[in-house]
Amino acid sequence: MKNYQKTILLLLLIMVTLVGWGNTTVFGQTSSQSNAVQTAELYLSVLPLSRSGLIYLLMAEGFSTTDATYGADNCGADWNKQAVRAAETYLSIFNFSYNRLISQLKFDGFTTDEATYGADNCGADWNKQAVRAAENYLSIFNFSYNRLIFQLVFDGFTIEQAVYAAKQSGLTP
Repeated sequence: MKNYQKTILLLLLIMVTLVGWGNTTVFGQTSSQSNAVQTAELYLSVLPLSRSGLIYLLMAEGFSTTDATYGADNCGADWNKQAVRAAETYLSIFNFSYNRLISQLKFDGFTTDEATYGADNCGADWNKQAVRAAENYLSIFNFSYNRLIFQLVFDGFTIEQAVYAAKQSGLTP
């Protein structure tokens, strides 16, 4: 065998080792696990997701539960950061109270600690959220001052936030 043939054979062997052959193990990962990690990274570059939400999406893509879990656990995600991103996204669309936001994040699969971290670190002005919620209600319903406060407290705003919002909306006691 000539030198260049040995070099080509060695390069082919290296490529098969690095890229993998079928579902063989490469650097401790099967090709399916590697694909799950790459897909998880792609999802997280676009969407704020909880670990369980990411696993669900990976399974919907056809990954096995084992590979989807592997992808979520090895994609380098910071779940607290994901919770903050999700909280920011929600608050850019909806008028959630602090408690309602935590409930929503938990519903999305974040742990209680992650959801709380997201709500604590999303930069929300809860008074502003209450005012926006009050404005939405008043654009639909003819609430009195007291009825608006009741509704906002029911929605999870503190009494102080609800009173602030009612006063800002121009209603009087």
